[in-house]
Amino acid sequence: VQLQASGGGPVQAGDSLRLSCTASGRIFQGTIMAWFRQAPGKEREFVAAISWSGTTKYNIDSVKGRFTISRANGNNTAYLRMNNLKPEDTAIYYCAADHNRMLFTARGLFTAPARYDYWGRGTQVTVSS
Repeated sequence: VQLQASGGGPVQAGDSLRLSCTASGRIFQGTIMAWFRQAPGKEREFVAAISWSGTTKYNIDSVKGRFTISRANGNNTAYLRMNNLKPEDTAIYYCAADHNRMLFTARGLFTAPARYDYWGRGTQVTVSS
């Protein structure tokens, strides 16, 4: 396992969670980091991504204003802060990384799971109403 995701769990609607994703320095250095999620019976969905410098971020519309992606390069860790969670946020959340900075040149690139070389096992987030 190249990336370690943690921080998921069962919560109530409206609660908050912070997911963490830790990688070795060799993998983390210079990468774009991203979070995806996969609900039962659905395809893996892009959630958010962040550049190496942290100055460029993208996320999907359904989490705008609620989820924030960030990173601490000194700790080789990326985060996904999730506020005001909703039942539809229930999924396994995966972190991903890739060294290709050209991913951010087109939305169709950085939102595609196949574009990422490194993955974590995922952490379950369950939101009940």
